[in-house]
Amino acid sequence: MITLLGPTASGKTALALDIAERLDLPIINVDSRQLYREMDIGTAKPTAEQQAQVPHHLLNLRAPDQPITLQEFQAEANPCINRELDQRGVALLVGGSGLYLKALTGGLQPPAVPPQPQLRQQLTALGQGICHPLLKAADPIAAAKIAPADAVRTQRALEVLYASGQPMSRQATAIPPPWRVLELGLNPANLRQRIQQRTEQLYRDGLVEETRRLSERYGADLPLLQTIGYGEALRVIAGSLSTADAGRITTQRTGQFAKRQRTWFKRQHSPRWLPDQASLTDAMTLIKQHLN
Repeated sequence: MITLLGPTASGKTALALDIAERLDLPIINVDSRQLYREMDIGTAKPTAEQQAQVPHHLLNLRAPDQPITLQEFQAEANPCINRELDQRGVALLVGGSGLYLKALTGGLQPPAVPPQPQLRQQLTALGQGICHPLLKAADPIAAAKIAPADAVRTQRALEVLYASGQPMSRQATAIPPPWRVLELGLNPANLRQRIQQRTEQLYRDGLVEETRRLSERYGADLPLLQTIGYGEALRVIAGSLSTADAGRITTQRTGQFAKRQRTWFKRQHSPRWLPDQASLTDAMTLIKQHLN
């Protein structure tokens, strides 16, 4: 298994396309927000042209109001990985969602608690300002691993707690899969500039309009619409924030998120970090060494 990881806006998509074309492989998505349909611009999902260039798996699995648990994601991803390994001998995973990557490469066994729609509605009504402190009081270990603004993962941790009677942090186990794993990491020094450029592009591409469509269809209280970019766009729609200020806040939030991603990758993974101006040649050199 080849995994290309790195913080948001680090250049994973472009390099992944090059690697996939060179090795004649599809790309297996490990970005938690790209699992959802209709969330294209705000998640920087590969474009239609890029998806035509290289086949992609694990995109657009569900509607945004049907959250996917980590266990459900694994149930979709593992057969996909095994199929590629059986047919081609290699599978290519690409993404920045550290927990989802760790679940696949490290064989995490998340609690088998099905979604609780009524409880999720109640937690949404309470709001993230109440839910995260509630989780911190009940399961401080899990809360420490979840950003205060991450409503989706906060709700899931509370859901597991209330449904099973046991904190999520006590239920996590791991059974490493029998795959050889090569982790390639991107961590460019100019990431702040790249994030700024990415944010400007998202708003130019129609982030506010996409957010308006999603809020009209699913409601503005949809947890995924509180995530980076969409949350600021909602405030633009409500008239409480200018587009320029929204862009600045999105850039700031993205930078904070990228910092957490970097910390996760350094603590939870052991990637071979590629050079600052990583090229296909750099990546293929490491891949060939690994495959041999």
